[in-house]
Amino acid sequence: MIHEIRTYDLKPRGVPEFLAKTGAMVEGRTKYTPIGGFFYTEVGPLNQVVHIWPYNDMNHRSETRAKVVEDGVWPPDNANVILNMQSDIYYPAPFMRPLGPLKVGPLFELRIYKYGQGDIPKVVNAWSDAIEAREKLSPLVGAWYTDVGSLNRWAHLWAYESFEHRMAVRSEGQAKGVWPPKSGVSPLAQESKLMWAADFSPIQ
Repeated sequence: MIHEIRTYDLKPRGVPEFLAKTGAMVEGRTKYTPIGGFFYTEVGPLNQVVHIWPYNDMNHRSETRAKVVEDGVWPPDNANVILNMQSDIYYPAPFMRPLGPLKVGPLFELRIYKYGQGDIPKVVNAWSDAIEAREKLSPLVGAWYTDVGSLNRWAHLWAYESFEHRMAVRSEGQAKGVWPPKSGVSPLAQESKLMWAADFSPIQ
């Protein structure tokens, strides 16, 4: 299983138009493969949408993308509001649950860390040991490491009830010593974005 995480930078005030056009076509697109989640930013890089697509493998991705274009069901005509598009292929962490319909938000945080060469397995092992305790505070939606695109990246998506809940969870995790996990390695760079789910996202 692979997950494609696509990140689009839009023109200022372009998000409503983008979501409207995309939402009108999602039902047809998801008859081919399901969408994992669809979000738009509130804090961090603004005017950005993030969508997650699960596939069996790269061949499945290529075949599906060719088929939906051939059948005219995708992509939506959003060229007039898109400034930049980025696609990264990730493998789900071994402890990650499959993506599916969830009501765990409404606030989501996507954090992406860059690690040194050879550090990702240490991160996966440390998270595997600590994730059960961390999820008692708030649910993990997904955790992935890159395979295509920018390498040595570790992405994790968390759900929160509110901005205040996020701050409380982070403080409690640190106070109890359950988070962050002790992997013995530190990220070289970190980025974070706070997002809302689009109305048509299966994760809310």
